[in-house]
Amino acid sequence: MEQNFQTSFIPKKPIVKERAVSSRPVSLLLIISLFILFTVLLVSGGLYFYKGITVKNIAKMEGDLNLAQKRFEPARIAELKVLDRRLKASSEILANHVSITPIFKLLEEITMKTVRFTDFSYSLEVDKTSKVAIKMSGIAVGYRSIALQSDLFAKNKNMIDPIFSNLTLDSNANVLFDLDFSVDSNFVNYKQTIGANI
Repeated sequence: MEQNFQTSFIPKKPIVKERAVSSRPVSLLLIISLFILFTVLLVSGGLYFYKGITVKNIAKMEGDLNLAQKRFEPARIAELKVLDRRLKASSEILANHVSITPIFKLLEEITMKTVRFTDFSYSLEVDKTSKVAIKMSGIAVGYRSIALQSDLFAKNKNMIDPIFSNLTLDSNANVLFDLDFSVDSNFVNYKQTIGANI
């Protein structure tokens, strides 16, 4: 008898039956779904970290703002606001202020020695012309003096429409008259007058 001895202890036949792995094609829908899943996870993680950074930045900015507010003195700020309002009001008043000094200087320069003014009044015209209306009364040596004075006033560019009226003789043969004319409001503007004198 022949003995069938196995000299190797390694089995020649597999103990478990092998299965054949079939390679199925991966679906396009599965790839798209996985891509969307990873994109959503990535964006969610990014937003989470962005939210944390934003919250820290807001807290830091609030701290900086509180520190800056503490540096300012509220009483000093209120005082500066009052000063600012006063300065704006004074600038507005100064811009609209009328100084009639230039009119007197003009009359001094062009009034003849034979003419004397006895009464002076002015009024501001608030209409679109923005003129200053001036009414004056005076005495002249004769009609010739009034005619020459009228020519001097007419030649001056600052006097608008000078009109002599109510010419009458007094007991000494002097001529009494009234004079009406106007000047542009820029000519009597206080701000410009100050600027011209500086």
